Amino acid sequence: MNLKKVALLVLLTVSLNSFGQNSVTEINTKSGVHYHTTAVDFPITGTYLFEGGEPIVVLNANGTGVYQLHDQPKRPVVWGIECTQTGEPKFIKGFDSAAYTLWYSFTDGAENGEMAWYAVEFSIHFNTEKMYIQGERMKLFNGEKK
Repeated sequence: MNLKKVALLVLLTVSLNSFGQNSVTEINTKSGVHYHTTAVDFPITGTYLFEGGEPIVVLNANGTGVYQLHDQPKRPVVWGIECTQTGEPKFIKGFDSAAYTLWYSFTDGAENGEMAWYAVEFSIHFNTEKMYIQGERMKLFNGEKK
């Protein structure tokens, strides 16, 4: 009987911890170890357009997407927003904005046999209700947190 109670307690503890934490991924980059997550308080997933068209960036909720460089084809990526080891996104708060670091890596081929990670600026502008990747690819949002 006690074994059943212990097993149930362990199962509940693991379940609560799993649901209570953001998913965090450790990545190794040229600048060292970083952590990233796709769990941010704003609806950052979706399609980001450059002046209304290509090149585009698509961020999916599961951490996959598409990143298109200028004059290049669309390429599949994995992505995340830089965070602490515990999953809290790192950002710099401005007067009416927040700046994050978006990490991405192409999944259609490794460079020199290793997965290369690239960091770009990701910003949220609350008054204009716009989100930007690299200051040029933009997506509108409704200004509310998730």
